[in-house]
Amino acid sequence: MKVDSKLAKKIENGDFIVTAEYLPSVAANGLIIEAALKALGDSLSAVNVADNHYGVAMSSLAASVAVIKSGAEPICQIVTRDRNRIALQSDLLGAAYLGIKNVLCLSGYHQTLIGCPESASVYDIDSTQFIEIVTNMSEKGVLADGTKIDGRFSMLVGAVANPFLEPLELNMLRLNKKIEAGAKFIQTHAVFDIEQFSQWLDAAGSEGITGRAAIIASVLPLDNAVETERLRGTYIDYSIPDTVVERLKAAGSNGAQKKEGLTICVEMIKKLKEINGVRGIHILSGGKEKVVPEILAASGL
Repeated sequence: MKVDSKLAKKIENGDFIVTAEYLPSVAANGLIIEAALKALGDSLSAVNVADNHYGVAMSSLAASVAVIKSGAEPICQIVTRDRNRIALQSDLLGAAYLGIKNVLCLSGYHQTLIGCPESASVYDIDSTQFIEIVTNMSEKGVLADGTKIDGRFSMLVGAVANPFLEPLELNMLRLNKKIEAGAKFIQTHAVFDIEQFSQWLDAAGSEGITGRAAIIASVLPLDNAVETERLRGTYIDYSIPDTVVERLKAAGSNGAQKKEGLTICVEMIKKLKEINGVRGIHILSGGKEKVVPEILAASGL
């Protein structure tokens, strides 16, 4: 079944895509949520809604509805860490009913990395298997066990890729599996090394991947050197060169380092826009939604 989301149409038309992240917080206050979404502005192709990214927060389903009410189109992130295949499919059916048309399938950080070490992880299926389930629900109208879905289920499926995972051959194998499972767009982990990213993208092009899915390169505004070193020391998806850390340190005070972090982010965007095969930019706000419009303006997006 053809997906009628705005994002799907932009991908089909070959438009350049600009997305940004909304990181739900530990809040049930509508005013706080509305303020965060308003801060993102109205020029984005779609808004990613994180799923308990750094610990317990408002559910991505509820937050996605808030995005719709704000006038934007959500990309609802769903991780397999917290749900078995029953709960995953149940949430997908609920998402379709609520008007959500885009889903990003992820495994999610291990619970020990998000301040919830006492929580049990599920991982009944991995992100690639999850992509396949969503694809079958959307294209064949059936659940994983073959049960027919009553009514229209139409969902654009996306996945995440780490351009800095080595060896490159294994990286391409994993990425190919996600595309074959049905992913129509790929949002990468944050890019700080243009040369290594370009090598990955060249390999993806040689594999025919860039012609089968829209590659959306992610960027992240860094706050300061201390936080940057914590990120790259804790999470394997943050591949940040020493040169970036040294540049932040050289800026001086925390305020100056934050400004330098935004400058680095804008520089990355401008370089990424010029690379053949990049279909869009995704801004990982890290909960700092207010800086997104500034980044968009400074980078010409």
